[in-house]
Amino acid sequence: MRKDLKVFNTLTRQKEIFEPLSPPYVGMYVCGPTVYSDVHLGNVRTFLSFDIIYRYLSHLGYKVRYVRNITDVGHLESDADEGEDKIERKAKLENLEPMEIVQRYTRGFHKVMDLFNILPPNIEPTATGHIQEQIEMIKRLVEKDLAYEVNGSVYFNVKKYNNTQHYGVLSGRKIDELLAGQRDLDAQDEKFNKEDFALWKKASPEHLMKWNSPWGKGFPGWHLECSVMSTKYLGKTFDIHGGGMDLKFPHHECEIAQSMGVYDQEPAKYWLHTNMLTVNGQKMSKSLGNSFLPEELITGNHELLERSYSPMTVRFFMLQSHYSSTLDISNEALKAAMKGYIKLINGIKIAKSLKYHQEDPANLSEKQVQQIDEICEQCYQAMNDDFNTALTISHLFNLLKKINNIHNGNLIAAEIGEKTFFKLIDTFLIFVQDILGLREENPENHQQLLNILLEFYGEAKSQKDYDKVDLIRARLKELGIVLKDMRNQIDWAYEE
Repeated sequence: MRKDLKVFNTLTRQKEIFEPLSPPYVGMYVCGPTVYSDVHLGNVRTFLSFDIIYRYLSHLGYKVRYVRNITDVGHLESDADEGEDKIERKAKLENLEPMEIVQRYTRGFHKVMDLFNILPPNIEPTATGHIQEQIEMIKRLVEKDLAYEVNGSVYFNVKKYNNTQHYGVLSGRKIDELLAGQRDLDAQDEKFNKEDFALWKKASPEHLMKWNSPWGKGFPGWHLECSVMSTKYLGKTFDIHGGGMDLKFPHHECEIAQSMGVYDQEPAKYWLHTNMLTVNGQKMSKSLGNSFLPEELITGNHELLERSYSPMTVRFFMLQSHYSSTLDISNEALKAAMKGYIKLINGIKIAKSLKYHQEDPANLSEKQVQQIDEICEQCYQAMNDDFNTALTISHLFNLLKKINNIHNGNLIAAEIGEKTFFKLIDTFLIFVQDILGLREENPENHQQLLNILLEFYGEAKSQKDYDKVDLIRARLKELGIVLKDMRNQIDWAYEE
């Protein structure tokens, strides 16, 4: 098991050695979707990033408990605890029960995750399934005098908390700065302080989703549910807490305050945040008309797109940038990603077809062995360095060069020895398929159909029927497949 996994972006330090709380176990909590609308590409990038982390830690031998929640209540239209619950608002607009909205968009979310080969978490709890636990946490905060009730609503007292702790420790914000940027309390505002946030909101008579509590009928605050569900399934302090950059403040900051208030312990050792998407250098926004839904990328049905892009092309595209970096979407970048993805998939096909022949007449090349060992190690070093998929991919292309050299006969397998040969193949396949989660995209019986066409092609070539040879090559090229006439065989590859 590797012990040199470096994680940046931590709560208190910029760089340190990753040491799980209870090796070899890792607890990871990621803030899941609020299921009131279609999944957007920012969601895909976030959950894809943590899918990679989950896959890699599992590969290293850690037993990962991955928890990703579903927010199905309590997320108001404003972070200032104002407006309607987003799910309830959607239900009223469509004249449906809120849980119909929840189920529809939860199914849609899972469908998109499957489309991009994003593995499901070990546990996927819902906020509505943990109302009683949320009430109990609020009661403890009230008992500790860190929360107060006003007219059936309960608020967290940020100023009182900040007397002994630092509210803003994750984002680096200070209360004085927060106060300077907020409006004055008006006569109808029931909070003691402007920066206080809701733990429990009193429900109006027409409110649909509400529960009994010691403070009357109401519903929980958005920030509270993640504190409750993460600690229930991972403990008072766990290893990794993640989400999009937009959640760092106020959501994750509030989570820290709630958990510190109840348990006097920081909830997570590492806080990882994925960065935003831009389009042609501009921030992605509905108002600018440059936002994409995942299905629009897949179908190409968007005015900014020149063509459609497959789910695995999009996955590969997102992996070409570090999760904490801004990722810019453009047709040029997507086309380049498509070519890169196809190269790796062709590599999978070739790697699986290669056989080691001990009888090959070749002397062991220490130089080749050393090069392959170094590249394999570099793949791990890149992932150990804050899960750097972009750098990992560059090393995989270097491994692919060695694989192609063996396939083309420019490198004899016996020159690197049996041990290094299988290390080369296994490292490439494990990283591309199991860790990066890339898979071949083709219809059923694809290989069998190609084998038949290759037979026809071979027969036409042997009979010098060049019109048929050209026809088969042209038709396959239309499907994105090129034929390769090699010394002793006829092979095919995806067109780059």
